Amino acid sequence: MKVATGTVVDGKVVVEGETLAEGETVTVLLRENSETFELTPGEENEILESIASIERGEFISGEQLLERLRRFG
Repeated sequence: MKVATGTVVDGKVVVEGETLAEGETVTVLLRENSETFELTPGEENEILESIASIERGEFISGEQLLERLRRFG
């Protein structure tokens, strides 16, 4: 997983410094102009640990997650 920042140019998101393959799926989070957030050191560590787990291949696919959620109805 990578995190990149881009800007909208002519209605399209342009990410500088990253090469994205044609058809690649991306997730875009939008901030309100005045919206900010802060993390505690513990929350930041939790995010970094989660990213490291994903980079090691320790995750399930979205399809697997949805299947597990369906079981709990």
